[in-house]
Amino acid sequence: MMRTFCVLIACALLTAFYPKETSLEIGAPIPGADVKLQDISGREISLNGARGSNGLLVMFSGNHCPYILRNQARTVAICGYALQHQVGVILVNSNTTLHNGEESLAAMKTYAAAQQYNWFYVMDKKAVIAAAFDAAHTPECYLFDKNGRLAYKGAIDDSPGNAGAVKTQHLQNAINEMLAGKPVKVNTTAALGCNIKRF
Repeated sequence: MMRTFCVLIACALLTAFYPKETSLEIGAPIPGADVKLQDISGREISLNGARGSNGLLVMFSGNHCPYILRNQARTVAICGYALQHQVGVILVNSNTTLHNGEESLAAMKTYAAAQQYNWFYVMDKKAVIAAAFDAAHTPECYLFDKNGRLAYKGAIDDSPGNAGAVKTQHLQNAINEMLAGKPVKVNTTAALGCNIKRF
């Protein structure tokens, strides 16, 4: 009995010192919407500044994660699709522990040029945006509607590790349903990928 009591006290103390972050709920407004982030162009941009007339796609990304590499073509395709439909696009690199190396602004610029990005790719220097979103993986996607409300969160599709096995285009379906003014049927999926290196 005493042992059980001690375990419960220890758990309570751990919870007090390490509170659980809450996940961003569907319908929530854009977190950290006005925080200025450095883009690879050299200018600063906020999430609100990146919004299009029909909404905003925020994707946590990077340069070297194997899942990012497996999703290169899919990332370019879905970001281009969003822009074509006036949904702003911003990719966020929150890998703070690697910002002086392979995830540096210079490395991001080189990677973006190779991938022919024509959207924002920003450095989240202190992982403020990752913390605000409670984002944990790369790639991990958040789609906001024209009113800045979360319509979808999760993966690009149902097979992050293997492009050849994709059956459902979750993010594209969400964009289409959102633009049609319909509720997104599948509004939350599991984002599989590399852990964001922010600690």
